[in-house]
Amino acid sequence: MSSNVTPRGSEPKAHGREEGPLRAHCEVLGVKPSGSFWSLTLVAPAMAERARPGQFITLAVDVGGATLRRPFSIASVSQQGPRAGTLEIVFSGVGQGTHWLAGRSKHDVLDVVGPLGRGFPLPNRQVPALLVGGGYGAAPMLYLARTLVARGHRVDIVLGARTAEQIWNTVEAKRVASSATFTTDDGSLGTPGRVTDVLDDVAARAGTEVVYGCGPMPMLAGVSRWAAAMGLPSQMAVEEAMACGTGVCMTCVVPVRRKGERRNVRACVEGPVLNGARVDWDAVRSPAMAQRELDEEAG
Repeated sequence: MSSNVTPRGSEPKAHGREEGPLRAHCEVLGVKPSGSFWSLTLVAPAMAERARPGQFITLAVDVGGATLRRPFSIASVSQQGPRAGTLEIVFSGVGQGTHWLAGRSKHDVLDVVGPLGRGFPLPNRQVPALLVGGGYGAAPMLYLARTLVARGHRVDIVLGARTAEQIWNTVEAKRVASSATFTTDDGSLGTPGRVTDVLDDVAARAGTEVVYGCGPMPMLAGVSRWAAAMGLPSQMAVEEAMACGTGVCMTCVVPVRRKGERRNVRACVEGPVLNGARVDWDAVRSPAMAQRELDEEAG
């Protein structure tokens, strides 16, 4: 594989300038349900200008005197038109914090820090890219897809979830990508089964040369192993429970291997996008385990 796709011996730098995160009180432009999810749009012009696909923000939520911030992947940004200077996040609304967010109204003000973390590195030459998303992990994949297409890359998308309503924005996936393939555990949309069941066919048709992913950790492990077996570079946005989002608390560490040695990196600083071939997926904690540890630490 050409070093123009993934530099050998080092992590490729993410697209964008090396600017620190901002903290701002941002006005809510809108909150709306969509399938199993909610989307929330914030007026945050400086953050939107700096944001890159794969990065995230943290929000302070007012739930039972909670002091920890909640991380959310950036689903889209707008730099022009009526929504210029805005960014969007997508969430499930199941937990206490996200349920509280779903109840926000237009003109409410939220305490926001971002953009945070390392975004997706973009290829240095035009190559076909395969983007794989699980559940609301589809949202940052669509953001990445729009960015890649604008730079002249071919993009093919595979999105999967348990049910059809748990796949985010299939209409946008079909619009932006050269091909959009869907899988569901219950067969309610697309191919019955998992995303890894269709990757061989999609990659063969598309001539894939680089793979990106965002979604549940087991899915990312499967996609990374498939990419490695195919000799394809992969970049995965990992899901880890985070407390600070700035690298101080060390609650979001992910085990990686380099030069035969294993070490932990912080998903919020060195990630959330990591080289899929270097993550020690067998040693990764489940998100549920990580969240339990975080909840216990918070009291």
